[in-house]
Amino acid sequence: MPADLHLLPKFRDRLAYLYAEHAVVEREQNAIVLYLEEGEVPVPVAEIALLMLGPGTKLSHAAVDVLARNNCLVAWVGEEGVRLYAFGTGGTHSSARLLRQAAAATDESRRLAVVRCLYAKRFPEALSPEISLEQIRGMEGHRVRSAYRLAADRYGLEWQGRNYDRNRWQGSDPPNRALSAANSCLYGVCHAAILSLGFSPALGFIHVGKQLSFVYDVADLYKIELCLPVAFREAAQGAEDLERRVRIALRDEFRRTRFLERVAADLLELFPDPAGESTEEWDEDPAKPGAYWDGAPGGVDYSQEMPALEVCEDDGSDPHGG
Repeated sequence: MPADLHLLPKFRDRLAYLYAEHAVVEREQNAIVLYLEEGEVPVPVAEIALLMLGPGTKLSHAAVDVLARNNCLVAWVGEEGVRLYAFGTGGTHSSARLLRQAAAATDESRRLAVVRCLYAKRFPEALSPEISLEQIRGMEGHRVRSAYRLAADRYGLEWQGRNYDRNRWQGSDPPNRALSAANSCLYGVCHAAILSLGFSPALGFIHVGKQLSFVYDVADLYKIELCLPVAFREAAQGAEDLERRVRIALRDEFRRTRFLERVAADLLELFPDPAGESTEEWDEDPAKPGAYWDGAPGGVDYSQEMPALEVCEDDGSDPHGG
């Protein structure tokens, strides 16, 4: 059978995510079914990138199996998706892209190049090579604050600045709650994209020290463009059911803009595949150990035939000299 018949659907062509709470998730052939009070909802898992499980959900072992086989990230989140407790693994079986990311993260000059590239994607004008990193960060802070003020004026909202305490969710004003809900969805989708394309969410370049540092790096590329207008528009329409409205509106925006396709392209631009090398080939046996590393100076080349080991015969003596 041709290998391409085994390939999973391209991640960049999928829908963004699905959020569920107070549901039982079961497997139904090569799909899953959400059992809700309102009835059954069949879900084609090959078409979604991320399943966010909120409070009151139960997930069967068979459902996890089909989700993993179809490269759908599962994330266990808090109410309205505003906390992330745990997550599954991505669907790629190759470490090639992760190794390139790690090489860039641990080399000072390459790391700086990635940082400047990430910042450059946020500005309409080209950044001069003479501008320092500190100056770029100052420009970014000004850009973000200006975007908040302009969006608040556009939708007639009072804006007192970004203020978010996830331990006092209802203590925030509607615009801040809407932004936090939108950002949470954005983090989940970017997280799914990073894992599914074979990168590490922990190896950040601008953000460091967290298991999701690279998720924050990538998500910051799109917050102002996608999350801010959706959040402020929904907040201007009232606080009732605000978080759910924001999630649905942002999901529709993800689909309209083909967001996953854009994230995949941006990630591959940061760490391009070498010419002639493909990291998306079908792995017939993902559980099989990979090749040995034989590049260490003075190390053993395990790709060559090993000499026979000498077997010492037991002469009955005490090895401890007793």
